[in-house]
Amino acid sequence: MTTAPSGRGRRRGSPDTRAAILEAARARFADAGFSGTTIRGVAADAGVDPALVHHYFGSKDDLFVAALELPVDPRAVLAERVAGPLEGAGERLLRALLSVWDDPEVRPALLAMVRRLIEPGGETLFREGFLPVVLAPLGAALGVDDPERRMQLVASQVIGVIVLRYVVRAEAIVAMDADALVTAYAPVLDGFLAGPL
Repeated sequence: MTTAPSGRGRRRGSPDTRAAILEAARARFADAGFSGTTIRGVAADAGVDPALVHHYFGSKDDLFVAALELPVDPRAVLAERVAGPLEGAGERLLRALLSVWDDPEVRPALLAMVRRLIEPGGETLFREGFLPVVLAPLGAALGVDDPERRMQLVASQVIGVIVLRYVVRAEAIVAMDADALVTAYAPVLDGFLAGPL
């Protein structure tokens, strides 16, 4: 005689396991920030073994990016399009961001991410997650000195452009095409990346 499973214990992999892990990860990252979130904690919240979190998402960095629910991995986009010498990196960075944000299929998800970041807890996600996971490695790959500081300065400018152009829809910024924006902002970004601080 066989007995039915008791339903106790941790969940094994199933189609809804990935969704449960992502839901737990979003809540943990929002509440505890990136540094306060662990794979083990997310697994416990989702009722799964930590090995399943690693199986579905790999590292904590990968889990964080997946939890943002973006249609593109910003690390891959930036690494591919901004790689190269430090000279001209500001232009490459801005063109990469504008090309992604100007894609009508991608923009709704990016807007949702920005709105999540301005909700309560979002500042922690951005400060402890997005900056060290996405932007700081880009600065290190470009070989900038003091990448943490320089990439935060870059972020201050880039976020301003994104919020004004795509969220607030400030008329003067929306009216500028990509070339005009690059002409206006790339020298500022290059200054933050390589100029004296």
